[in-house]
Amino acid sequence: MRRQPPVPQPAYRDALFMESVAARPVRILTEYLDPLARLRREAVGDTIVIFGSARIQSREHARARVRALKRVRTVKATPRHRAALREAQAALEMSRYYEEARELAKRLTTWARTLGDKPHRFVICSGGGPGIMEAANRGAIEAGGKTVGLSIELPHEQYPNRYITPELSFQFHYFFMRKLWFAQLAKALIVFPGGFGTMDEFWEMLTLLQTGKLQRRNLILIYGRQYWHRVVNWREMLSWGTINRRDYNLLEFADTVDEAFDRVRKGLEEFHMSPDSLLF
Repeated sequence: MRRQPPVPQPAYRDALFMESVAARPVRILTEYLDPLARLRREAVGDTIVIFGSARIQSREHARARVRALKRVRTVKATPRHRAALREAQAALEMSRYYEEARELAKRLTTWARTLGDKPHRFVICSGGGPGIMEAANRGAIEAGGKTVGLSIELPHEQYPNRYITPELSFQFHYFFMRKLWFAQLAKALIVFPGGFGTMDEFWEMLTLLQTGKLQRRNLILIYGRQYWHRVVNWREMLSWGTINRRDYNLLEFADTVDEAFDRVRKGLEEFHMSPDSLLF
């Protein structure tokens, strides 16, 4: 007697197929539809995105590292120990940005919560990792708000920080889909000191604003002139003609939490008090 052949499973349940090149468009689509569904479920109206280095530590952590190194008693400090101490002291100096990102997120969330929760307005959103990203999510949670984390799969270990609202913690495989969700709901982007990853996100958002793919009323605020003016010579770009005066005027700066909070709130109150209809 001929045996009954096994019933084939649907393709979407076939893990081998779903990981294949042929299924790549499906995987890309899931990275749009899943965040869309969950953001709608959590009634997120729009966001404020905070970018910055994953390597900037909290003041508590940085100070503890300096103290630990200073406690090391050696007859003669080794070059490695002196280098480690210099690095720890530099990290302690940079920790001001962690604490200022945390405080700014807290103040923005406290203000945003006065606008109601149907939908939640101006929810703090970060890249979901450590450093400035953690500080942003932490400040929002400390203010009693929801907060979004858009994490990314990387070859080296990176994990979502513990301050993200669990229902709003996302893990992306594709950088471009992650960037889409940074841009899709953001009414303001605040850029703290950072490295390659921060630069990548910052330049893309700035280009979208320059070319009109983001509304010109959307705000990009660069936090920390001391860092950014040494890293990027904006005026040289203007003098060489690679940007024009209108492009240059897109750049807005702040050096304190008070200044940043006032600039962001003013921009949002002027242009964005009515939420978009994408998610509700």
